[in-house]
Amino acid sequence: MKKLVSVVLLAGLPVIAAAYYASASPADRPQVPTERQERAPVDLESLLKKASDYCRKLEGAALDFVCREEIEEMINPALDNPPPPYSSDVNRVFGGYPGLITNPKKIKNAYVYDYQCIRLAGKISETRVLLEDNGEKKNEPNAKLKTEVFIYGTATLGPVGLFAERFQKYYHFAIAGSDVVDKRPVIVVNAVPVPGAPPTTNLYGKAWMDPETAEILKIEWSEARVGHYEIFEKRGQRFVRKPRVTLRSEFLVKKNGVCFLSRLFIEEAYLDNQGRAFVRSETDVKYTDFKFFTVEVDVRGE
Repeated sequence: MKKLVSVVLLAGLPVIAAAYYASASPADRPQVPTERQERAPVDLESLLKKASDYCRKLEGAALDFVCREEIEEMINPALDNPPPPYSSDVNRVFGGYPGLITNPKKIKNAYVYDYQCIRLAGKISETRVLLEDNGEKKNEPNAKLKTEVFIYGTATLGPVGLFAERFQKYYHFAIAGSDVVDKRPVIVVNAVPVPGAPPTTNLYGKAWMDPETAEILKIEWSEARVGHYEIFEKRGQRFVRKPRVTLRSEFLVKKNGVCFLSRLFIEEAYLDNQGRAFVRSETDVKYTDFKFFTVEVDVRGE
């Protein structure tokens, strides 16, 4: 299967809550906040200033860490290789058992790496040691990514492309609402390129930000600037479906005020005329067991 390179690079429980409220005594019932108790509106200009300060800290960090990188990849080739239509000829060949004509099986891959990231003087280098290949123990230094659909680069500096001071002029920002990420209340901010912005400058999308610190905890990237997106478009034409690619980065590992990539999720789907999605592939990458050797932040000149 041909590989392609991708440039990257809470739901509530109202029923349970309502049942609790009805059964609780008045003293135990949660107090409904009045208008005066509600959170004050977030000032977007102030939030963007905090975000640019945070990105300056992120860019100024000298990073040296290793962690465990676990990859689960699923590929459903049902639309790539549809089964032949059932006919009397097929019936004769298979002895009258149409159940033998089935969709191709899903392909599932699992890889585990020791992943090291070093950033010094503005340059990032990544190295991997392959530890497991579909359950088989390995010890392969300087290993390449074995994923079959997406090859990705480090997304730790992803927030910089959206919220660093020098890039903010390329986007129109708007507060899209509030949410909770990792038990932290956050503000959701949309970033859309302004007319005339360079089309290849950066990805864009939606960010979940801590309103107090402007730490970016999650980003959902727009599919419009995924590298080699024309591959999905051609595949969609062949399937007679509209492609939809979802890219989501989560930054939930924190060290010295810097949030590191903890998960990368990529879904490749195709929509039929009724909007129903056929998921052709999923790539789910999780980063755990961080060991930091150096995380220093240069704040001189501020």
